[in-house]
Amino acid sequence: MKLVEHHLHIRKMIYEQHQPYPHPNPTIRFLDKFVFGIAFIMPLTALPQLYKVWFEGNAQGVSVLTWLLLAILSIPMIIYGIVHKEKPIILMYALWVIVNSLVVIGAILA
Repeated sequence: MKLVEHHLHIRKMIYEQHQPYPHPNPTIRFLDKFVFGIAFIMPLTALPQLYKVWFEGNAQGVSVLTWLLLAILSIPMIIYGIVHKEKPIILMYALWVIVNSLVVIGAILA
């Protein structure tokens, strides 16, 4: 819960200071672009699991409940990203919903 409070505090500070976008500081500008890359790359970390379930047909050790909950709990994060217009959050969690759902479907079918 502390992390959420911290994020809300940071958003409040940004709102009050009206930081420009793109930011004039090159380090912050780089970080803004870097986060988009990370948002795309992170869901790709589940590709080995997808490969194992879909192409090898091996769902041994895969917890359908865990992957299902990961998919479901990503939906509020997408909504949060939409409400706050945070494209990296929207992108990352939308991809997570897709990847997690594919693992669930593959595990059920395997």
